[in-house]
Amino acid sequence: MTLAFDSDGAREIERLYSTPDIVRQRAEVLALLAPRPGERILDVGSGPGFLLEDLAAAVGPDGAAHGIDPSPAMNALAARRAGALPAVTLALGTAESLPYPDGDLDAVVSTQVYEYVPDIPRAFAELRRVVRPGGRVLLLDTDWDSVVWHVADRDRHARVMAAWEEHLVHPHLPATWARRLADAGFRVTAQTAIPILNPRFDENSYSALIARTIAAYVANRGGLTAADGEAWLADVRGGDYFFSMNRFCVLAEPE
Repeated sequence: MTLAFDSDGAREIERLYSTPDIVRQRAEVLALLAPRPGERILDVGSGPGFLLEDLAAAVGPDGAAHGIDPSPAMNALAARRAGALPAVTLALGTAESLPYPDGDLDAVVSTQVYEYVPDIPRAFAELRRVVRPGGRVLLLDTDWDSVVWHVADRDRHARVMAAWEEHLVHPHLPATWARRLADAGFRVTAQTAIPILNPRFDENSYSALIARTIAAYVANRGGLTAADGEAWLADVRGGDYFFSMNRFCVLAEPE
């Protein structure tokens, strides 16, 4: 069961994406993508529109910053944030069926999306279809085996993280996406990791906010109770706080 991106869920994602950790991540993604004035760029799973707003500023009024998301609540947030910018368009849709002509785009970027997509071959084929020759795609996803959290009860922590992975279709996608992209007709040009490190507790950090989401999600999953989730959350926050995870990026171009 995936997370619900209704109005409440969308606002929670908006808050999460406002943390300094994700602001830094977004800056690194933009540097890797290197958008240029006049380009036509698509953000797949554009969510609350932070990256879309940055793309619109980079491509300028002569370019296009398209956003597509399956959640009306997310598109509403993105419209409030970036919808008035001349380069921006927003559409409802999924990664497996992109409403753009063949070869129409200079670049496609997507962060924390493809790990939720059921049909990766179809979705990557759609990327190949809409990106022009000489264009590029940049994807960012998490391998959840990369997460390090200091806890006292390691057994409970393992059960919590296993239950949390149930909200994903592909919790370890980055390990296989080079092959999957090659199968879709891309050549991988670069791969890199963007770490998130929280060595101390801060309410306005990625780890503090995602921990609350995890604790609520795992209740009554994988043999865990709501009390187990709350006990795990107290364990995470107690003692010597430490959190680290890697976000992985791949940059590819059509063969």
